[in-house]
Amino acid sequence: MTTAIEMEALIADNQQLRAELQDLLQQAHINQSIIERHQAFDLKLIGASEFRELIEVMLSTMPGVFNLETVTLSLIDGDYAIQRILRDLQIGINEFPRLLFQKQPLAFIDEDGPLAAEKPRLGEYVPALHGPMFPHYQPVSVAILPLVRQHRLLGYLALGSAHRERFTRSLATDFIQRLATVAAICLENVINNERLKHIGLTDPLTGVNNRRYIEQRMQEEVARSQRDRSALSCLFIDIDHFKRVNDQFGHQSGDDVLREVAARIKKELRLSDALGRFGGEEFVVLLTHATRDDALRIAERIRAGICSRSVMIEGSRDPLKITASIGAASLTPPDRSRPAMDVKQAMLKAADQALYQAKEAGRNRVMLAPTE
Repeated sequence: MTTAIEMEALIADNQQLRAELQDLLQQAHINQSIIERHQAFDLKLIGASEFRELIEVMLSTMPGVFNLETVTLSLIDGDYAIQRILRDLQIGINEFPRLLFQKQPLAFIDEDGPLAAEKPRLGEYVPALHGPMFPHYQPVSVAILPLVRQHRLLGYLALGSAHRERFTRSLATDFIQRLATVAAICLENVINNERLKHIGLTDPLTGVNNRRYIEQRMQEEVARSQRDRSALSCLFIDIDHFKRVNDQFGHQSGDDVLREVAARIKKELRLSDALGRFGGEEFVVLLTHATRDDALRIAERIRAGICSRSVMIEGSRDPLKITASIGAASLTPPDRSRPAMDVKQAMLKAADQALYQAKEAGRNRVMLAPTE
């Protein structure tokens, strides 16, 4: 027969089992919520098809999902190829202060030796070691995830926490390694997608933008200038007597001249400006926040840069002197009452007419279109 004491013990054991079961159920619910949150994040990561979208998921969404104080992404971009593509696609690097670029892989060396190319490294934040990864915030513990595809290091995803125990050297890295793999695949995909877009907007001969890009960009900048009431200018540039080069020395030499002229024009421009080959030997330059006086000054600098040095071409014993005529047009500011497309076409037409006047006046000169 069960005594009262034994009954009380059974009741206590039962209550303890119920409490433990309740704790297990509560923890199971928490774990399920975490899994669902992580799965939703993975879907966002995988579903990002454009660079800006992926970076926002990594740098803005990830900290909240993983309860982190900061996340940074450092890309290896020694030849500035990625940064040039982003600039040409109008993706402002300044939009993402936690997106960093490194010319070469960082030399991570700690008590375990050099950082293995594909191995995440977890532990306490060390300024000398991790400082380049966290220029705006100093965490307490960090996880550095190398992003590797086909044995090629793309960059690093750096996770920072304010809690010392969050990332420790003894912590298993299976989950973090999987995250790094998914992030590397997604990053490679979007970079390749952006490269394809860039190719579609680039003149294959000269490497500058093509007509499609420059017209699209010009219309966008006109609309922005209409909103901001800011100045906008464009230059129409034509290589003088270019047909003679092709006729006398062949099209290969003509291609060499086009590439050289494009490089000399580009050298005189700001990062915010845009250069495009409009067709044949014609180039168009879009000058943002540039008044009529600015356009004249930049155009003269470009003209002087083109004719400053002769070009060596195959088939000629003597260097070939190249000059260009330039027409400039400005909107200070663009008319708000007209559609941006109409304003763009009017500005191009005005610059083209000014170019014609420069040709008629003897070439190798700059002519300004009259103000409207």
